[in-house]
Amino acid sequence: LNVIKSEYNQILKSRSYTREQVRIIASYQTAKHSLSTQIAYSSGLRAHELFTLEKASIQPADERPAHKEKFLGREGELYTVTGKGGLTREILIPYHLAEKLEQTRLAEPKLIEDRGVFYKQNYNIAGGKNFSNSFSTVSKNRLNWSGGAHGLRHSYAQERMKELQMTLTRDLALEIVSQELGHFRPQITEVYLR
Repeated sequence: LNVIKSEYNQILKSRSYTREQVRIIASYQTAKHSLSTQIAYSSGLRAHELFTLEKASIQPADERPAHKEKFLGREGELYTVTGKGGLTREILIPYHLAEKLEQTRLAEPKLIEDRGVFYKQNYNIAGGKNFSNSFSTVSKNRLNWSGGAHGLRHSYAQERMKELQMTLTRDLALEIVSQELGHFRPQITEVYLR
């Protein structure tokens, strides 16, 4: 096949949000969407992963290499989410958000469909396309721009890199952040650091 080069320059700018921008967005969302925004920001989640949240003691993570410094400097409750490719990984949710999350636990899990994929949802919180749309709408209305809900993962990666590099080398910090995000290949995480 012939290679076709675009006449447009690729825009390589950050999609990340500051803590204050996330606070503003969350304050203009419904309680359900606001909690999802706060959890996605503090734990580096994709929009669809919010549907798959479960306590790590109930739904264990898949066996993968994990550095002993994973989640260094942060405190919270261990949960798991299932991401792209079906990988179930551990995440850390700050205690105050874990407490709010547990207040939304469903009596019985429900099957939910989002973008043609079915998920077993354990908590009555927003996720997927509906969450992404809410986040982008409020971001545009209140900040006059949007990096999308995926920008919260970029924020997580950048903040964690700064935290970890205070005591660790850049390469080691990058390896740990890639594990926390479920990449397991530091090169992928580099994209989040722009």
